[in-house]
Amino acid sequence: MKPNSMLADAPPPFVLGTMAMTGYYGPSSESQALETLDYYLTQGGRWIDTADLYANGANETLIGKAIAGRRDGVVLCTKFGYLFGERADQRGLDARPERVEAACDASLRRLGTDVIDLFYLHRVDPNVAIEDTYGAMARLVEKGKVRALGLCEVGPRTYARAAAIHPVAVVQSEYSLWSREPETDIIPTLRQHGTWFFGYASLGRGILSGNLKSPADLPAGDQRRDMPRFQGENFYKNLELVDLLKQLAAEAKVNAAQLALAWCRRHGEASPIVGATEPQHVRDAQVAASLEIPASVWQKLDEVFSPDAVAGQRYPESAMKRLESGR
Repeated sequence: MKPNSMLADAPPPFVLGTMAMTGYYGPSSESQALETLDYYLTQGGRWIDTADLYANGANETLIGKAIAGRRDGVVLCTKFGYLFGERADQRGLDARPERVEAACDASLRRLGTDVIDLFYLHRVDPNVAIEDTYGAMARLVEKGKVRALGLCEVGPRTYARAAAIHPVAVVQSEYSLWSREPETDIIPTLRQHGTWFFGYASLGRGILSGNLKSPADLPAGDQRRDMPRFQGENFYKNLELVDLLKQLAAEAKVNAAQLALAWCRRHGEASPIVGATEPQHVRDAQVAASLEIPASVWQKLDEVFSPDAVAGQRYPESAMKRLESGR
């Protein structure tokens, strides 16, 4: 049995990411979020990605409202492992085995369903052996509360230790033109074992859309204000790379977002998680899924967005310590 056989025969062209629908990047609109989710589902989309951490559970509640009466057509993916808190420094990790089922049950209530299709560990808790956490997650499959299991931001060693206990259906890490670290560690490992890879922040948290011009474009409360890549000189150095992306997109007669999303799928080894707050974001992902781009364009993008060309870390140092993949 393939590790992801409980989900589908093949990975999706893209997964709908919902984090920004509840204020992660500044003010959000529930009505617009519900419109976006309805558009995605009406267009035949099935895969929705959320987490209990997003807006301290409110994101899952939003998803539950959106899928009410249409649950059968949805592949529902959520994550656990963080403690809730208003500030980032309050959001510690707690993946002790005795907490796993309680977290799952709380997500089930908020989502308004009796089973989660894909249940991820959001981050590895350094104080808990992965065997203990993942063993408790596997028991949720046995109880019928979860169909398949996933891991976020892990390296090959942790993946192997977890896979020895129960199949890992999907590994999720940040992956885009400006976050290519998974290409050197986890993606080659997953390819060998038939485990899928989903890349979140596939538009570089919005900068690869080409719509941001300065750090001042980020509204108050936007979490990107705390990320080194969006600060000071780093921002403007990275914007030079985006300008080259926009030029290549114009030559291909697409927009920058569409080309950046298509790049994530260029070898078929990653399904992008596309963060969306409006229907146009879904349309961009749909276009990207069917684009045929010359290999010469991919080569130019690979050269422009070489790993050492991007200025700044993905997260503040405290958050970087919670990552295994691509450190």
